[in-house]
Amino acid sequence: MPIFIHLNNYLDGKAPGRRLKFKRFALLLCTYSAALFILLLFPAINVNGQETPLSTKSKKAIKHYREAQNFYDLRQNTNAESELKDAIKEDSSFTEAHGLLAYVYQDEGNTEGAINEIKKVLSINPHFDNRLYFTLAGLELSVADYADALNDYNAYMQHPSSDVRMEFKSNVGIEDCKFAMNALQHPVPFNPVNMGININSPYDEYFPAITADGDEFIFTRDIPDKNNIYGHQEDFYISYKVDGNWTVARNIGAPLNTAENEGAPTISADGHLLIYTGCDRQGGYGSCDLYYSFRIGDSWTPGRNLGPPVNTADWETQPSLAPDGKTLYFIRGRETAHGIQNQDIYVTQLNDSGQWSEPERLSDTINTPGREESVFIADDNQTLYFSSDGHPGMGGLDIFYSRRLPNGRWGIPVNLGYPINTCKDENSILIDPNGHTAYFSSNRPGGYGGLDFYSFELYDSARPKPVTYAKGKVYDAKTGKPLIALFNLTDLSTGQVAVQSASAPIDGTFLICLPLNKDYALNVSRKGYLFFSENYSLKDVRATAAHPFLMDVPLQPIDTGASIVLKNVFFETDQYVLKPESKVELEKLIAFLNANPAIKIQLSGHTDNAGTPQHNLVLSKNRAKAVYDYLISKNISPDRLTYKGYGQTQPIADNSTAEGMAKNRRTEMKIISK
Repeated sequence: MPIFIHLNNYLDGKAPGRRLKFKRFALLLCTYSAALFILLLFPAINVNGQETPLSTKSKKAIKHYREAQNFYDLRQNTNAESELKDAIKEDSSFTEAHGLLAYVYQDEGNTEGAINEIKKVLSINPHFDNRLYFTLAGLELSVADYADALNDYNAYMQHPSSDVRMEFKSNVGIEDCKFAMNALQHPVPFNPVNMGININSPYDEYFPAITADGDEFIFTRDIPDKNNIYGHQEDFYISYKVDGNWTVARNIGAPLNTAENEGAPTISADGHLLIYTGCDRQGGYGSCDLYYSFRIGDSWTPGRNLGPPVNTADWETQPSLAPDGKTLYFIRGRETAHGIQNQDIYVTQLNDSGQWSEPERLSDTINTPGREESVFIADDNQTLYFSSDGHPGMGGLDIFYSRRLPNGRWGIPVNLGYPINTCKDENSILIDPNGHTAYFSSNRPGGYGGLDFYSFELYDSARPKPVTYAKGKVYDAKTGKPLIALFNLTDLSTGQVAVQSASAPIDGTFLICLPLNKDYALNVSRKGYLFFSENYSLKDVRATAAHPFLMDVPLQPIDTGASIVLKNVFFETDQYVLKPESKVELEKLIAFLNANPAIKIQLSGHTDNAGTPQHNLVLSKNRAKAVYDYLISKNISPDRLTYKGYGQTQPIADNSTAEGMAKNRRTEMKIISK
């Protein structure tokens, strides 16, 4: 069953709807209006077991009405509509006929017709049933008639029914109307541009994902397939940015794309891991599960189920992988006879053993009793975008964003505003790594057919925080052979791992996000090699994704005489007390020594040429000893360690520049035996 079929349901209880762009009143009527219109479809039974009389005395009108009921039960709406119109011709005040005709129009997507018929019922008898005001308000909200919708919600709330859900929805609707009326007076900048024929086609394109360098765009396309029982097939397509332009999208192909349907992808920052949604698959845990695939060279591995505890008997979909490579957001809902219920955003963490944690539901600051969909975590790992109909908005699903607070919690969601959000459903937003460009899917007029992708410049206050990235490849320092290696990017101020990744299996390439305004320690490691370290001070850097750090990482095989610079060991100027930020690097060194218990090392200190040679010699020796003492305090045997100060005698850069002097002030580790 296609991915989109699991997102929403048709009202008639048949195959669920395939697209996200459906009107809000459909959901309202699906849940509440069936009960409401029972008294319109069938006369009520009184305490004596007799039918309550209809509002007409015309036998001809009643006959047409009964025929319409039979046709409606058989889903023959055209015949039902004809009979109801004949009934109304016989008696224009026949309220039940007007009510059932409104229901027929609603089923057919004729919102204006449904509104007009309910208004006729209320004009004939304002007290016919107060719940009609609730239904009418929902229909009016769906076509942006906010003033009338507000009046009708208030009319319902003057005499609410006993259904607490309808009362809750009314309160939500009232807040939506108030918000929308204000938003219309204060529009935000919005100029969507079709992404063009290389991305879009006569078919539907939706659910995009993009790599951290902004160079790969992956999405779902719904293509005709006569061999599929639904007549269409959902596959992944990919396009590359070359010289600022997107190439013609191509089908990713087997084994990632299968005879089944694939959709709703999220891709790791480096483009090596894809997590996506698959539904009704053999071996699945629920109706929709999350699956994953790795890219090896130019090919993808066959998709595998992510398994428990992420996947359950419930409905899991629409994943978003954070740039740290270890945090996954997704939507979980409960599938019922009335569609997907309790749709909320969950988060899970990948631990050091490669296991996903028990997913946690985000707080009520984000999740509501309504629907949450299309979660997306930006590359800054601090800004969360999602769609919801439970927060005040324009009606239906609106797109919101929330910022992570200093305490780690999520802040109050902010509506992206009008005209980005409308009375229709908006979702599936994607933010380019540059933070300025947003993408979304729409079937608005002027496209190439069906749902097309559009881009627009996101206004300043709604943008994520700026990021840059480091990109390069890992290789054997002696042979030049590409290597798979593990990456850890650690926030030096907190000691917390900000990014966890690995280089590609075949070519050793890597790409990691670097959020600005922080200082980071980068550690690259592989069994049998010395680890590599680098530091990035980005507190005052104005780098962007357009100006990344390009670097290669040569890993030295463990051998006698091999040495590395410990680039994240820090001292104050002319001091030899280790700064707290050094702990991250030293713990990596300890882990390396524990993993290689036969190795013995020398720690050496080096300085620039500022000051006297004798002073620098003593300073460098004391700095090396500070590292030596720290390792011993962590139970590394003194028999495995020596230290020495070289002062300014072994420069590795020109001391005539500030940059060269900084490189010469260093601590090194050299293997003296293994």
